[in-house]
Amino acid sequence: MWLIIEVKLWQVLDAPSLQDDFYLNLVDWSSQNVLAVGLGTSVYLWSASNSKVTKLCDLGPNDGVCSVQWTREGSYISIGTNLGQVEVWDGTQCKKVRTMGGHQTRTGVLAWNSRTLAFRSRDCNIPQHDLWVPDDFVSKLIGHNNLNLSLTSMQQVCRLKWFHNDRELASGGNDNQLLVWNQHSQQLALRLTEHTAAVKAIAWSPHQSGHLASGGGTVDRCICFWNTTNGHQLNSVDTGSQVCDLAWSKNVNEIVSKHGYSQNQTMVWKYPSMTKVATLTGHNMRVLYLAMSPDGDETLRFWNVFPSMKTPTPVRGTGLWSLGRTQIR
Repeated sequence: MWLIIEVKLWQVLDAPSLQDDFYLNLVDWSSQNVLAVGLGTSVYLWSASNSKVTKLCDLGPNDGVCSVQWTREGSYISIGTNLGQVEVWDGTQCKKVRTMGGHQTRTGVLAWNSRTLAFRSRDCNIPQHDLWVPDDFVSKLIGHNNLNLSLTSMQQVCRLKWFHNDRELASGGNDNQLLVWNQHSQQLALRLTEHTAAVKAIAWSPHQSGHLASGGGTVDRCICFWNTTNGHQLNSVDTGSQVCDLAWSKNVNEIVSKHGYSQNQTMVWKYPSMTKVATLTGHNMRVLYLAMSPDGDETLRFWNVFPSMKTPTPVRGTGLWSLGRTQIR
């Protein structure tokens, strides 16, 4: 029996100057339904409720946006810059409230838990800051290394993801390692080394406690699944293409993967069987950035791939519709 699902191309946003850089994180969707996009030296906010576009800031000609990340309640947004700074802005007032420096190289990854911001620069350290106290520095996590790289390579942490209860932080690097940190002890809990390329794609399951998915780069091409309570690998699937990002649906036990070289596509998988539910095409270049909406799991192309809490499953029929194109700037 074949299950036919309806996949809708919900929206297209034109995003000039969106960088084709595997190590940057330039798109994030807030819990208040506002999409932030870093374009060149500027950050733009797009409201999904009314399609209004707001220019939040411009870093000036000597700097550039390398990462964006909303706080969980969706009011504040952090911006990592090419000069190694982290700026925190009030997204509702379009007002900068804090700036942190100290890094000599770009800050391409940011991750908020309930009150702490973790980020990385190309020096491979992961500092944590509590931005709501005067002395904001909390700790520094050091675990990624360049043993798998040539001496001339610049080692980077590619992605940081907090577990939903803030107890664990997962970090992936271009040392091909996936690390899991215990937030209470500030110690490394797991070092997972099965990937053979950089690990940028990381996603915690909202359905199974301690289940973590990770995706490897061009040489690796695999999505791996882990039980972080015991360090066991649960499954590994060769996708045939660079895995750039992963996101789990909150409402159904499915996971979406974004891919680069060479297929440049989006894939939806049923978990844990990893049966392919849908393959979405439409990009001419690799699909580096993924953002999930807070109200229905709609994922600069927007694909309506997961059912919302209000929508019964499955929807029968096939189709592909563009509901309009919006210019970000």
